[in-house]
Amino acid sequence: MIKRPALFTLIFFLVSLPFTCQAQGTARIPSEKPRLIVLIQVSQFRYDYIPRYWDKLGDDGFKRLIARGSYCENTSYNYLFSDLGVGSATIATGTMPSQHGIVANSWFNHLQDAPVDYLFDDQAHTVGGAFEAGRFSPHQLSTTTFSDEIKLSTQFKSKVIGISMDPAPAIFSTGHTANAAYWYDSESGNFISSDYYLDSLPNWVKEFNAKKFSDIYMEKEWTPLLPIEEYSASQLDNNEYEKGLYGQKVFPYNIKDLGRKFKRKEQYEILRYTPYGNNLAKDFALSAIVSEGLGQDNYTDVLSLTFTANEYIGNLYGPLSVETEDMVLRLDQEIAHLLQFVESTLGKENVLVVFTAEHGVAHMPEYMAQNKIPSGYFNVSSSISLLTSYMNNVYGKGNWIKQYHGQQIYLNRTLIEDAKLNLAAVQADVSNLMLQFSGIANTVTASTLQSTNFTHGVFATMQNGFNQKRSGDVLLNFTSGWAEKPALTKEFAPAYGYDNRVPLLFYGWKIGRNSIKRPVDLTDIAPTISTLLEISYPNSASGVPILEIVE
Repeated sequence: MIKRPALFTLIFFLVSLPFTCQAQGTARIPSEKPRLIVLIQVSQFRYDYIPRYWDKLGDDGFKRLIARGSYCENTSYNYLFSDLGVGSATIATGTMPSQHGIVANSWFNHLQDAPVDYLFDDQAHTVGGAFEAGRFSPHQLSTTTFSDEIKLSTQFKSKVIGISMDPAPAIFSTGHTANAAYWYDSESGNFISSDYYLDSLPNWVKEFNAKKFSDIYMEKEWTPLLPIEEYSASQLDNNEYEKGLYGQKVFPYNIKDLGRKFKRKEQYEILRYTPYGNNLAKDFALSAIVSEGLGQDNYTDVLSLTFTANEYIGNLYGPLSVETEDMVLRLDQEIAHLLQFVESTLGKENVLVVFTAEHGVAHMPEYMAQNKIPSGYFNVSSSISLLTSYMNNVYGKGNWIKQYHGQQIYLNRTLIEDAKLNLAAVQADVSNLMLQFSGIANTVTASTLQSTNFTHGVFATMQNGFNQKRSGDVLLNFTSGWAEKPALTKEFAPAYGYDNRVPLLFYGWKIGRNSIKRPVDLTDIAPTISTLLEISYPNSASGVPILEIVE
């Protein structure tokens, strides 16, 4: 079995062959514009993870970014609902879901009378993988991204590559004009794409897949980096609040044995649930930098790399688990490897690194309740059943509710119209009823959001996530500390600091050392990058440049 340092050395050697990249030969004067922008995103990464685990972090990962870069310590996103990819769209476009249109991972289309997946494109076809694994594109994204604007500013001479184990962050973080977005195929263990971007996988991708790094990681065992007793910032390894992976809740985890418990064709899916999913994504990113020649000319290139294993692990074990702590420590190492690589190949002065997260996560309600902190679960199934019964009694028997998803209720507008009912009145009736349920702090109707401009508070947050064409008829906001049941889903209610506050760091090219404590919005990232590059903002950007960074 290849040990971790040896494995990294092997991969580093393989991807570095085409380069003559001695760090001492790199110019120390920054280029006029960064040659490469590296956007590092993490799905489900609380702001307090870095200070909580600070003493156990290495010197060359998060600590390097903070000590030598600009650290925005009060960054948040101010819309109601986040899902995998929603945050990426917000970061890349510099605007809210109300404008970029990615309000959740699906929504109900009243004209088509059917749900719509935010990624699926019936005109797109998989390149390099299973038939349904790659039929995706950014066609549901309504605005440009900062990468699109970079491409436009260079007459499409810049290269833009998106990489993630999951397709949504790779696609939405790069936008409409990316050269390619790559994601992981659980059936083959390979990275694949869509013919929206390219007709066939480049040779370097085929060669990377042929090396079967996924098989190497499948042979590994996930054991804690430190002695288990040193994970003092976490609960016991075996505690009652964890769901675990197929019931297993303690170290060590035999990856191959656990993989066999997935469907036969999806055994490689297991890597998404371990830190080795992050390792594999980073390995592929290093290969992309080398093979695509990113940062090798005077046109600014973009590499977006999203680490998603954190989300899968967090959903199974919670934010206070040993598994989560170990995952953060391992991610710190991967970021250190990535920084070392780009600095040795291109020079720190030529690379702009931006690190942030799509969203955070709440503590598990059971844990909070046991410690006398108000919390609980909102039972969706029983609540919607009661709502259905109520509407049948008041308006007559019928299929009044089309869909519940993403804290939104979609009503049967055709039936309401046929019954000659006032849509706004029905919405208000549903809104008032839902407000009576335990765990619901606020409700608001689509009609209210369309006719009222909220400037602050929770209703402004709900409005920021409301898209008139795609959002529901009634939006719900959970009480602080409450979560949707069933628990441990991939859906989040970020109206509160535990989920909407995330770290944000700028590092590298012309970035000074700074600690910025004033409030910063995630929508400010794209305008800040655009200002640094002296190009147009994304066409619906509502954020503003972070002055402490651009001045």
